[in-house]
Amino acid sequence: MKRTTLALAAALCLLPLSAVAHKQWLVPSSTVVAGQDAWVTVDAAVSNQLYYPDHVAMRLDNIVVTAPDGSVSKPQNPATGKYRSVFDVQLEQEGTYRIANLSGGVSARWDTPESLAAAKAAKDGKAPAAGGMGGPGGGRGGFLRNATPEDLATKIPKNALNVQVTEGIGRVETFVTHGAPSSVAAAGKGLELAPVTHPNDLFAGEEATFKLLVDGQPAAGVEIEIIRGGTRYRNAQDEIKVTTAADGSFKVTWPDAGMYWLEASTTDAKTSVPQAKQRRLSYVATLEVLPQ
Repeated sequence: MKRTTLALAAALCLLPLSAVAHKQWLVPSSTVVAGQDAWVTVDAAVSNQLYYPDHVAMRLDNIVVTAPDGSVSKPQNPATGKYRSVFDVQLEQEGTYRIANLSGGVSARWDTPESLAAAKAAKDGKAPAAGGMGGPGGGRGGFLRNATPEDLATKIPKNALNVQVTEGIGRVETFVTHGAPSSVAAAGKGLELAPVTHPNDLFAGEEATFKLLVDGQPAAGVEIEIIRGGTRYRNAQDEIKVTTAADGSFKVTWPDAGMYWLEASTTDAKTSVPQAKQRRLSYVATLEVLPQ
């Protein structure tokens, strides 16, 4: 047992950061459904390994189901456990559904006179560094996450220094088609996938083309990481990394069948919160690739 634990620790040290970082995901019971009374059940989690729920369940407050006609609804029969959430979606229309967890808000970090003094003392060797979440200056400052713009005025101390406010917009999603596939309309907000190849028409060994958009416009120069599920059962992550072209497009040839996790992120200064100087955008999709 000791040798196994040491070997595992050594192996984790050799993995890239993305291999051990927490990954959000939505996985449907099926991505293509036929018949009159059509349903899918969706698993939702944040995990270290794909697609094995081993960290924490995803909250379902912000799940949005977009039907082929553009109408939106909430999931049915939602339930949340320790490591995984689950919900159902009834597919009443023919076409492609977009099932997404949408997130947004602001975060803030700051120093206080006390944290700056502690950081200086630690630097001068006169005192140990303060623990906990450090502020911009490196001492024990303050941190506010998942906040509203109103929180900035009430929850940041009056003596706060070096305040850094960041706006965040995230989308975690998957696609399910009932009957014949339909086009997937862009939401027009944040970072998102604009399929050229339909997301429910992917096959191993074939090339697929997609575009990334930011607020409906092409997102150029964004790096995308793609990982096939089942990482628990192989030593290598086998990441695929591509970068979007000037028109936001990118291509990927799927090496094997399976569920794939696609992730991208970027930053800009197009904030909607006056106090925020930076906007962080993130996107995650689960795509199923079928054997030929």
